[in-house]
Amino acid sequence: MASTSKVEPSGEDETQEEELERFDDFTLASSWERFISEIEAVCRQWLADGPNNLLEKGAVQLEFSQKLYRVKFELKYATKSYSMDYYFETKSGGKVADWDCTLHDLQLCFGVKEFLVIAPQSASGVVLDAPEASKLLSAVAIALTNCSSLWPAFVPVHDPSRKAYIGIQNMGTVFTRRFEADHISSQVPVKLMHLEGLYELFVSKFAYSTVDYAMRLFKVQFTMKSTYRTIPNDDDDDDSDLQRPAAEIEDYGITPSGDTDTSNRSQWDDDCPWSEWYSAENPVKGIELIATWSEKMVESSLEMAELENASPHDAEKWMILAILSPNLTSSGGNSTGFASQLRVLVDALNVSFDAHFMEDFVSAVENPSSDNLKSSMVVPPPTVIDRLLKDLFHEGAQLPDFAKGEHKNSRAIKGAPLGSLFAQFCLHSLWVGSCNIRAIAVLWIEFIREVRWCWEESQPLPKMHANGSIDLSTCLINQKLQMLAICIEKKCELNEEFQDCLEGNDHIKEDGLVGNKTTNMPMPREKFYGIRDSPLIPDGLHGSEPIKSESCRMHKDVSSTDEKSADRKRRGSAGAVGSMKLLKSYQSMHAPFTLDPPLMTEDMHEERLQAVEAFGDSFNFSAQLEREILSSDMAAFKAANPDAIFEDFIRWHSPGDWENDETERSGPSGNSMDGLKDDWPPRGRLSQRMSEHGNLWRKIWNDAPALPAYEQKPLLDPNREGEKILHYLETLRPHQLLEQMVCTAFRASADTLNQTNFGGLKQMTVKIEQLYLTMGSVLKHLQTNRISGNSETIEDLRRLCVVFEHVEKLLTLAASLHRKFIQAPRLSADIFTDYYNFYLPRMGTGSSDVDQKEFNKKQNVKMQERQIISEMFKPPTANQSWRKVLSMGNLLNGHEPIAREIIFSTRDSSNNHHYAAQTPKDLKQEIETYRMYICGTSNDLRVALSITSCD
Repeated sequence: MASTSKVEPSGEDETQEEELERFDDFTLASSWERFISEIEAVCRQWLADGPNNLLEKGAVQLEFSQKLYRVKFELKYATKSYSMDYYFETKSGGKVADWDCTLHDLQLCFGVKEFLVIAPQSASGVVLDAPEASKLLSAVAIALTNCSSLWPAFVPVHDPSRKAYIGIQNMGTVFTRRFEADHISSQVPVKLMHLEGLYELFVSKFAYSTVDYAMRLFKVQFTMKSTYRTIPNDDDDDDSDLQRPAAEIEDYGITPSGDTDTSNRSQWDDDCPWSEWYSAENPVKGIELIATWSEKMVESSLEMAELENASPHDAEKWMILAILSPNLTSSGGNSTGFASQLRVLVDALNVSFDAHFMEDFVSAVENPSSDNLKSSMVVPPPTVIDRLLKDLFHEGAQLPDFAKGEHKNSRAIKGAPLGSLFAQFCLHSLWVGSCNIRAIAVLWIEFIREVRWCWEESQPLPKMHANGSIDLSTCLINQKLQMLAICIEKKCELNEEFQDCLEGNDHIKEDGLVGNKTTNMPMPREKFYGIRDSPLIPDGLHGSEPIKSESCRMHKDVSSTDEKSADRKRRGSAGAVGSMKLLKSYQSMHAPFTLDPPLMTEDMHEERLQAVEAFGDSFNFSAQLEREILSSDMAAFKAANPDAIFEDFIRWHSPGDWENDETERSGPSGNSMDGLKDDWPPRGRLSQRMSEHGNLWRKIWNDAPALPAYEQKPLLDPNREGEKILHYLETLRPHQLLEQMVCTAFRASADTLNQTNFGGLKQMTVKIEQLYLTMGSVLKHLQTNRISGNSETIEDLRRLCVVFEHVEKLLTLAASLHRKFIQAPRLSADIFTDYYNFYLPRMGTGSSDVDQKEFNKKQNVKMQERQIISEMFKPPTANQSWRKVLSMGNLLNGHEPIAREIIFSTRDSSNNHHYAAQTPKDLKQEIETYRMYICGTSNDLRVALSITSCD
């Protein structure tokens, strides 16, 4: 009988009571069962949610696939933590394609569509203990069976490098699939390197017989994919030396390590427009060809041996993948191009505000105490400067075609045109001394010395047109150099005329005709300084062109006798102006040859406009500024028309200031001479501004002598203007120089790249046009001369360099693809389009901010394109093939596959099975009983086997 006395509980009894209190559910008696229950709950939730809800709850899309997603859940069992991942597709129907490049590794190995992976959260991510792996897989299988799920489940085992898995799948009440995959990384048996041995390996899994497999027939489904890769041309090149600018290698005598003949080695871009300045890394390292043999029935080892000797041309499908350089998606780094040097030039602009003269940066070489001027800035040696000056001033002195390669939006950038002297100077500056401010200062000072030498020695300024007007759309330095070139030519012409005059005087003295006045009279010449001595053109008619075009066909010159008498006094005539007559003498009006107006650069125009604005009467003051030109034109007009009056000059020079009466406009008109005489003189008058008392134009007319253009003093004084230009160049502030250099360097670099032949790819054409528009928008701030160091404009320029770098990389890729696929332009365009869409998120941003993904988009090769692709696989040379081991068949021009993937499978009808009565109706069809995926190279072998059984 139990005692009813109250006994104090001991400590051990208290512990047992606490355990009993916590035991709530007798069906979960162990942590193992709780672990299974937790897996089951998670799977039930995923099944209930379905793909669409899982996407809304944060399922992650895999990088290599557009249709595969993953959800993750963390579990804990005992002291270990596990991660269970569910991989699914949004569309659950259909069969898994054998060679879909977007498949997950487990989908490819085992032919599954959606699956679970449970792995420990450890450094290796695999289960190293075999009993633990079996127990883990059993837990998942039980949980999936409890929730009636047919998902396959996998557990990674062994070493991570082996990519080994074990797995299981419940396929209903009858069938179960088991999975196993492993990998051999060394000492692969020779037999397993050939199709015959691999076939026998697969047969051994289901043919339980000791006889020779080669003598038996086993029907097996077979499909194969072989991957070939071209041998890179620069396989032995040192990329660091290929990246180095050609100019820098030559300047500093750098020789790539291990190669003493680098200068003679041809690069892939030798005929590209940028090759004059640098050698770019070939962005297309090669191509991969994937040849696929579709599924066929194989019955013997002998048949497999014949397939191994088959040519890849017999494959049903070809696909190619361009192997691109990883530097395409990296920002900055060791890549060399215009963008990298422009970035350094912008830094030099930022430093240029620290000094007043360029000589200050040169003196800092001997006194590198300034904080901003670092002593690490390299100053090019004199030999480099001499070579560059020789290239600028003495080599290739022929005038370039500035319009060649110029984009339609290029003129929106206020720089020097490509090929001009200043543009060449800016491009050379990018590559000298790493484009630091000191190197630029040294080169600029020597550049100005050469320009002054050309001026003092009256030598033509190279790479500059010495005729025509000043192009005000270019930068001011280019305008000054263009005007200096014209001044040099004018100065040479004056010197020639002076020498001709001296020689003429010497000849006269020898002939004893010194006293003859006619010999000293200046006579019209076919060509004289500053005179438009050419057939009458619209420029020579000023505003009277419409009068000529309307009336010269209607009326012929009358009063020929008067013309003949007037011709004895007329000088410097370029011909009659249509049917226009002089008001007083009724003689034909003649247009004179006139002197060219003085050339003016942009700053000279601005000075004149500022002077006009400073005075109230803009008309009189502008006339005062143009007094010399007006006086010259009036003198030439008087010489060509001795009987002319002021009104005649206005009718010819400024028709807008001559007002015709309405009666004259509406009066009768005829072709007879009588009709002309009846309407003479023309009923008209001067405009109000020309008829005012004290009009400046009339004063100039009254003072102007009758002097033809060839006897007048030139309006342009070349000596005075030339010295003014040199003074401007020698005293130019550093930041003003660098601002114009930046604009010119961007424009010249873009124009150089614009000459690239890339096959007219539409995306590239649009991108280049956008680049010009962006440059024009950013660089316009440099034209105001109001920026300062560390301003927002500097940051905008640095961002512009990033944009320029992206476009430059894309253009290099487009050029390389065009050259490689020149006979297959469709492939070139499709590959570039795919990469452009892949690269587009990186445009305008640093690549470090974007997830690094590998470009792996493949292109289908049409039958007519196969021969072109095959020719890219040139037979290996002796130097390339000595290290190649031909251990596999299916050679392509001597190239063995770098990887060969095979899928063997056998199928059986479920209706013929003794469990057929219990099989669901939807499974009463052919099922894949055995499947083996094999991936082999010349050094390793991976095998994944799945077996369907009736357990």
